[in-house]
Amino acid sequence: MNILRRNVLKGAGAAGAVSVAMAAGLLKPGAVFAADWNKGLFENKDLGGVMGAVGGAGAAAGDISVKAPDIAENGAVVPVEITSNIAGTESITLIGEKNTLPMIAQFNLSNGAQGYVSTRIKMGSTSNVRAVVKAGGKIYTAAKEVKVTIGGCGG
Repeated sequence: MNILRRNVLKGAGAAGAVSVAMAAGLLKPGAVFAADWNKGLFENKDLGGVMGAVGGAGAAAGDISVKAPDIAENGAVVPVEITSNIAGTESITLIGEKNTLPMIAQFNLSNGAQGYVSTRIKMGSTSNVRAVVKAGGKIYTAAKEVKVTIGGCGG
């Protein structure tokens, strides 16, 4: 049997099995993605409203590290790393204080996952990047100022 024909038959069989599973309701792609997405939180244009929705201002914590460049050459791509050394970290939320939409991202951690997030964000202008950490039912926060020279979501 030709190897190409065998690969085509395997692929067709797998696609057929997935199609049957979807038709039977065993696979629900819509239920997997963004199940806990809070649309109102991400569309809130008020920093106070975002902080309130996340859980309040929270206590400043030295156990949270916000690593970002002091000066971002391009506001469209700003690398940020958040490390939480607080035991039982449940979630890490990133907020760009002067962005048009301040809420940037929320990462929910479970099963004792390490409190570490690394991502790239978009900033409209010079402002604080705030990390809000929820751990043990309490809210903690830390921030770092990032100076944006060009670009970003402000133009």
